[in-house]
Amino acid sequence: MDKQSVLVVDDTPENIELLRQLLRADYVVQAAVSGRKGLEIARASPQPDIILLDVMMPEMDGYEVCRRLKHDSATAHIPVVFITALDQTGDEANGLELGAVDYIRKPFEPVVVKARVRNHLALKRYEQGLEALVRERTAELELTQQVTIEALATLAEYRDSETGGHIKRTQRYVRALAEYLSQLEGYRTVLDEESIDLLFRCAPLHDIGKVAVRDVILLKPGALTPAEFEEMKRHVLYGSKALEVAEERLGSSSFLAIARELILSHHERWDGAGYPHGLRGDQIPLPGRLMAVADVYDALISRRVYKPAFSHRRAAEIIRDGRGTHFDPAIVDAFLVLEGEFERIANEFSDDMSSLD
Repeated sequence: MDKQSVLVVDDTPENIELLRQLLRADYVVQAAVSGRKGLEIARASPQPDIILLDVMMPEMDGYEVCRRLKHDSATAHIPVVFITALDQTGDEANGLELGAVDYIRKPFEPVVVKARVRNHLALKRYEQGLEALVRERTAELELTQQVTIEALATLAEYRDSETGGHIKRTQRYVRALAEYLSQLEGYRTVLDEESIDLLFRCAPLHDIGKVAVRDVILLKPGALTPAEFEEMKRHVLYGSKALEVAEERLGSSSFLAIARELILSHHERWDGAGYPHGLRGDQIPLPGRLMAVADVYDALISRRVYKPAFSHRRAAEIIRDGRGTHFDPAIVDAFLVLEGEFERIANEFSDDMSSLD
């Protein structure tokens, strides 16, 4: 294993040399005779694993150096140990509040110096290992969550074998719309990176409730009767209820909340003529308004048992005609800007490449 590195920042060359002699057998020792030079070395690559920092230095004292190190995300993780003389009245509490992990007193006790450096580096290795383990477990959890979502969504799609790419297409449409809107005033705070990622991961669940709809209705090749349509409309309630049960077991989370909003509201209409609650305008949660455009566009360009696939051009016309009645005008405007991206996504994940002329 490569030696870990120690950066000594002290304006007294004799102190630097003494520490170098104490530590060089076990560590790579770097040195700086000023605070500014110490900051420069700390920010360079490879970075030191620990910094021994003199308190009393001209131009920039150790407290200021430590403050700058801890306010810079690139160096905040490096442990800082202050070096101070026994006759100095420096405020140790102030140094610790700035983020230092310890103090070493002058004149140096070799055993103490080696023990402090060794212990703090061991602690740093432990913390890094713990962080890596947390990242690994988090990644596993996210992967498990995503695979479960895709499995559930695919289960719904198996009820209709003609829409195999629907999941992939609609979640990418939603992400494209959300990323575009996130650049506009009024959307920046509600469509941050995390929210857009949640929307992307939740989107495949929008029709999960269709698993509870009878095949005779879901796969009917002709128009539904009013009674059959009423039963079809209940798929949003079935899907929402399934996640409500999950929330009761697992507790609420932003993921489940957004997923429920998206499922329950993606068939609402801007003019209030949608279902299941007849919401209108901004009463409709943003996830539902985004999915409404994505879902309808994809339904239009896809072959169904009751209709052929429309061309992209015709689908775009229908979306445009629904501005302010079926769809949120701002989202339709975003769609019109992103028409080329929608067509690209549709072709990349198309069930039938020939349908998108």
